[in-house]
Amino acid sequence: QIDPKDYTFSGLKDETVGRLPGKVAGQQFVIQDCENCSIYIFDHSATITIDDCVNCQIFLGPIKGSVFFRGCKDCKCVVACQQFRTRDCRKLEVFLCCATQPVIEASTGMKFGCFQYYYPELAFQFKDAGLSIFNNTWSNIHDFTPASGENNWGLLPENAVVQDYVPLPSSEELKAVRISTDAMRSIIPVTRGRRQKSSDESCLAVFFAGDYTTANARKLIDEMTGKGFQLVQTKEVSMKAEDAHRVFQQRASEFIPLLEKGPVVALEFNGDGAVEACQSTINDVFSGTKVFVSESKASASQDVDNFYNFADMQMGM
Repeated sequence: QIDPKDYTFSGLKDETVGRLPGKVAGQQFVIQDCENCSIYIFDHSATITIDDCVNCQIFLGPIKGSVFFRGCKDCKCVVACQQFRTRDCRKLEVFLCCATQPVIEASTGMKFGCFQYYYPELAFQFKDAGLSIFNNTWSNIHDFTPASGENNWGLLPENAVVQDYVPLPSSEELKAVRISTDAMRSIIPVTRGRRQKSSDESCLAVFFAGDYTTANARKLIDEMTGKGFQLVQTKEVSMKAEDAHRVFQQRASEFIPLLEKGPVVALEFNGDGAVEACQSTINDVFSGTKVFVSESKASASQDVDNFYNFADMQMGM
C-alpha cells in the first residue's frame, strides 16, 4: 500500500529534504507550500506538481509525464521531463531538459538554460522514465499568454553554472549521491538551442541504431566541442523510407536498410569549418560505422533544415 505522505513535501520552511535513487521509483510526487527549502528528487517519477513554493532550490530527476509549477516565485530549478508547464509563476530560473515544447502561462521573469547534471543512476532513470537524452527542446518556449511589448521569458547567461543556482545538497543522507555539475560530464549533451549561432556554417551528422549509437554520438560531441565547435541541437527519432528520401536525398538508398533497427540520433554542429572537421573526425574515429554527414557547406544548411523540419513534425512540435 502506497502512502501519499512518502511522496509529498508540504509546508516546509528552511529545510533540506530529498529522495535518494530508488525511493520514488516512478510514483507521482507533490511539493507544496515550501519556503527557503532545498529539495532534491534523485529518482524518476510519473508526474510532479509544485504549488506555491517561494525561494526554493529544486532538483527533479527524470519525469515520465509532466511537471507543473503553479503559483511559485523566486525558485531555481534543475528539471528533466516529458512536458513542462508553469502557471502564475514569477522569477523561476530553470536548467531544463524537456522532450516537448515547454509552455508558460501567466508567468513572468522566467529564465531557461540547458540541463547539466550527472550522477551514476541518472542514465538508467532517463530510460525508466522513457526519455531520450537527445530530445531536449529547453529553449523553444511557448508563452501561452504573451503581453504585447513585454517578454515574459529569456535565456540564462551562457556561462551559467548549475551549482550557483542549485547547490549540491548539504544533508548527510543526500551527500551519498555522487553528483557532478560539470557540463562535460552532463548526462544530457549541453546544446546552444535557440541562442544566436556563431557561424553561418552548420553540419548535420546522423548515427543509426545499434549497440553503440549513444556512445558514438557522445564521442563525436566530445571530439567536435573539443575542437571548438558548438553543439546546437540533438534529436532521437524514428525514420521511415520516405523520410530518408526527404532528408538524405540521393544518398537515401544506402541508409534506408539501417532504419529498421530503431531510431536515429542526429547532431547539429556549428562553426566555421564544421563540415570538414566533422567529416575528418568521422573518418578517423568511426571508420566502419555508417554515419550520414553533410557533404559540403552548401548542402549542410539544407540537410539541417530537412532533418529538423521532419523531426519536429514527427514529435508534433
